[in-house]
Amino acid sequence: MTIPAGPPPTGGGDGEQQRLRLLAVTACPTGIAHTYMAAEKLAQAAESRGIDMKVETQGSIGAENVLDDNDVKHADGVIVAADKDVDLSRFAGKRVLTVGVAEGIRHPEQLIERVMSAPVHTPGGAPTASASGGKERSVGYKALMNGVSYMIPFVVVGGLLIAISLSLGGHTDPSGGLVIPKDSFWMDINNIGVIGFTLMVPILSGYIAYAIGDRPALVPGMVGGWIANTGELYDSKAGAGFIGAIVTGFLAGYLVLWIKKVPVPKFARPIMPIIVIPIVATTALGMFFIYVIGKPISWVFENLTDWLSGMTGASAILLGAILGLMIAFDMGGPVNKTAFLFGAGLIATGNQTVMGMCAAAIPVMPLGQGLATLIRKRLYTEQERETGLASLFMGCFGISEGAIPFAAARPAQVIPANMLGGAVAGAIAGVAGVEDAVPHGGPIVAVLGAVSGVPMFFVAVVIGSAVTALTTVALVDLAERRRRGEAGLALGVGAREAVLVGAGVGAPGAGAGTGASGSAGVGDVPKQAGPAESADAAVPGDRADGADTAKEAESADEAEGDGDSGDVLSGYLTEQTVKVRLGAADKEAAIREMAELLGRTGKVVDPEELVATALRREAQGTTGLGEEIAIPHAKTDAVSAPVVGFARSAEGVEWDSPDGTKARLVFMIAVPEAAAGDEHLRILALLSRKLMTAEFRERLLAAPDESAVLGVLREVG
Repeated sequence: MTIPAGPPPTGGGDGEQQRLRLLAVTACPTGIAHTYMAAEKLAQAAESRGIDMKVETQGSIGAENVLDDNDVKHADGVIVAADKDVDLSRFAGKRVLTVGVAEGIRHPEQLIERVMSAPVHTPGGAPTASASGGKERSVGYKALMNGVSYMIPFVVVGGLLIAISLSLGGHTDPSGGLVIPKDSFWMDINNIGVIGFTLMVPILSGYIAYAIGDRPALVPGMVGGWIANTGELYDSKAGAGFIGAIVTGFLAGYLVLWIKKVPVPKFARPIMPIIVIPIVATTALGMFFIYVIGKPISWVFENLTDWLSGMTGASAILLGAILGLMIAFDMGGPVNKTAFLFGAGLIATGNQTVMGMCAAAIPVMPLGQGLATLIRKRLYTEQERETGLASLFMGCFGISEGAIPFAAARPAQVIPANMLGGAVAGAIAGVAGVEDAVPHGGPIVAVLGAVSGVPMFFVAVVIGSAVTALTTVALVDLAERRRRGEAGLALGVGAREAVLVGAGVGAPGAGAGTGASGSAGVGDVPKQAGPAESADAAVPGDRADGADTAKEAESADEAEGDGDSGDVLSGYLTEQTVKVRLGAADKEAAIREMAELLGRTGKVVDPEELVATALRREAQGTTGLGEEIAIPHAKTDAVSAPVVGFARSAEGVEWDSPDGTKARLVFMIAVPEAAAGDEHLRILALLSRKLMTAEFRERLLAAPDESAVLGVLREVG
């Protein structure tokens, strides 16, 4: 985004100053509001000072307005306002200032002043530390989410291919569990799935390391993850699994950061990031894991197996609960495999009840997590919901790793829920005397006739899965409630995103031209998706690219110009849904009052669910936009048709707005799920064109009654 030329800076006393050329990169974890808001603020600050600036936005639909080599060559400095990892290698030799994305929104003028005294970025150097970064996610959180987002496709592809090959090409064999005939088509499919699954762990480790130490950390991270997952390298029957991968990922990342700080001769610097650092870090990390970490892991799990062997005469309920806890703890990791190998080893001795306990617990985690995404969809991102469906399928075939993306993203909530459900399933199977004749688990073994006591086996699986799902939902919901009002700028604000996009950010001829937002993707672990970076935090819908949004805004202008209709926002906002004095003193009370206002239309079929949905949206990130504006919104079938309300607060309501202002102009938008995609975006785009104008906001505040307010709002379209 090149800023139109403004007047040259004055006041220097030494004649006309040379025009500066600055670059900027903005990015937030979800790629929604703050990516573009920071770009807009930086652009405006640069324009007001007569500075040429081009801003690259790394949003949810990818990088836009990308900085090319020529831009970098002629730049005097680079501002990176981001709460996610940005590749800085292209800025080598330039002054680079890195801060949180919040700083780009709050203090763009200060950043422009500070960038010329920022340190010069060196090739292969670590990211320039922020002198006073804004509130942002921790490095550890962002690194973990980076690894999860890259891992999810491997989990889904590998798990589903294995499940399909087992279901269509497998059969039970007392000596080998579910067996697929060798040299068959389905064995080839199974092998491809196994490759995907095998890569899952090193990918997780590698991209955690990459997020911390940049490209030089990718190789040691991936190799370290492979070593962690390969128990044979350190005399362990079970590798360290995804937990080991998280450990090696962080070790590799921070090891590379430390090596980067070691001073080296100038001639050696070019080969450091591509040869020296990867070799040294990979070798050091590998040896450390094999000789230092690996041996204790092996010893712990050997003794754990001996302990379990001594419990075979104990209560079946207690043993089943313990095995269920172990199976559910790390989903294919060393604790899981210790319990599994213990049960599998007893089959040959004629004791099949222990394997029955394990078999009942094995599918509980993926089934429970998949079920949780169906029970409370709004607690999960779109990517997580898709992963949940795949997890359900994998659970049916006894692939417990299907739950790993959820556990990696929300360990504090998911792992305890998994363990509780696994313990319940194992205990029920134990007390019922369920037996499994093959070393495998899940409903598939019962369907194929390997299980005795089938009804109780399914009872154990169903109850355990339900316990996991309900516990997960309760814990995740509790965590979100605790964060309500504390969600910072790093989470992104979906409403503000639409406001910025609708205001012309990124549309042709829009002046700032920063690009446009897309709807949130995970992930993110992922997401980011992240994990709590819900798709609901974005403008709902799958289509929100800049061109489409610009067209919608142009259509709104055309409708405005026609002047034939007195409707506001296609009739969604009427005098019936306008209130000149909002009585609420806090955010939750304001949302309830706005829901009551919308209820006047008869389109609200479930007021409590409407309020609950809007509050959940607030928990993911405030809809306070600054400039004394808030636009709470909800996509929910609690309304039968789109409806918009407006209320004005004389004192203002604290809404956690980025600029610290209280909300005096409050719009509430509610649309049914089926209409959420285009209609929600269109409404926000129409509103934004006027709300970005100070004169329009002043007239809204000054209008004496509902009729006058509606007259002002009629200009919206």
